[in-house]
Amino acid sequence: MGTIVTRTRSDGKPSYLCQIARKSDGKTIRENRTFRDHKAAKAWLRQREAELDNPKAFKAATQEVRTLGDAIGRYLEEYGGEIGKTKSACLAAIQRHSIAAMACGDIGSEDIVAFARTIDSVTGLANPGPSTINNYLSHLASIFAIAKKAWGYPLDPEAMTDATFVLRKQRAIAKSNKRERRPTLDELDRLLDFFQERSERAPHSGPMVEIVLFATFSTRRMEEITRIRWADFEKASGNHGARVLVRDMKNPGAKRGNDVWCELPPEAAAVIETMRSKTSGGECIFPYTTDAIGAAFTRGCKLLGIEDLHFHDLRHEGVSRLFEAGWNIPHVALVSGHRSWASLQRYAQLRQRDDKFAGWKRRPL
Repeated sequence: MGTIVTRTRSDGKPSYLCQIARKSDGKTIRENRTFRDHKAAKAWLRQREAELDNPKAFKAATQEVRTLGDAIGRYLEEYGGEIGKTKSACLAAIQRHSIAAMACGDIGSEDIVAFARTIDSVTGLANPGPSTINNYLSHLASIFAIAKKAWGYPLDPEAMTDATFVLRKQRAIAKSNKRERRPTLDELDRLLDFFQERSERAPHSGPMVEIVLFATFSTRRMEEITRIRWADFEKASGNHGARVLVRDMKNPGAKRGNDVWCELPPEAAAVIETMRSKTSGGECIFPYTTDAIGAAFTRGCKLLGIEDLHFHDLRHEGVSRLFEAGWNIPHVALVSGHRSWASLQRYAQLRQRDDKFAGWKRRPL
């Protein structure tokens, strides 16, 4: 007979853990599932026990034990092309954790909490902060959300919900703070001088001067920059400004196929024009990899002693500049590509001011 164990969640409300253990011909199966409603727990227990009374169902249950690692592997196989590198890397790291070897039906909220507290074993970080742990759990939650509905893997979404609630109450997880770092003109001058000298020494190296300028004035992300094709660029014409088609723009709902036309400030369009003489006729305007661009930028900052400056901070600079120029949220969103204006509310406190790039020697116009 299966059992139902009543537990008290951290919010004081009860939950009901159904446990089934069956043994036949030397083989044992154990299945667990958590419910918030006692009637639902009893109904599931009755139905599942009836199913396991069938020898064929029992045999299938003993042969098809799916682990969390199996679920992650299938997710990466089916959705790997639609998610970013960061999420893929996080899920691959979770596969190296001991929780990945657990059967899907055996994983409860306490196992997820334990995973969060030992996540340093796979992140390579000595003391991962609450925001880092939260990122890993967020990526793992996407597996729990679809595994049962899509593939029949018995992962319990409520176990993830309960674990997240506990960890948040204990302040073990938290959302990351928005970065406010912006490059100074002096830092940009030093970086661009460094990349210019590198280009003169090694003519076949990536055009980092143009890439840094384009990122700053277009507000485009690194991955988006590497995907822009010449066919995606429309010059300014008449009353219409220049614009570019951003393919597979980052979007919480879906990434693949999320192609968006974004306006280009004149400075960004001018950078594209300079690339006509720097490429060898390929379809991409900036035919370089994100790994190469990221490594070059990081190395330049390190050699120049520029601290805590990320390539993505150039996008923040570009968006901030538009608000400081007096642009409103809808107009800025046409350039940045933000679908939710709420994401741009953080810039609302910026006051209109003189353009810090006015008279700058490196300005593309």
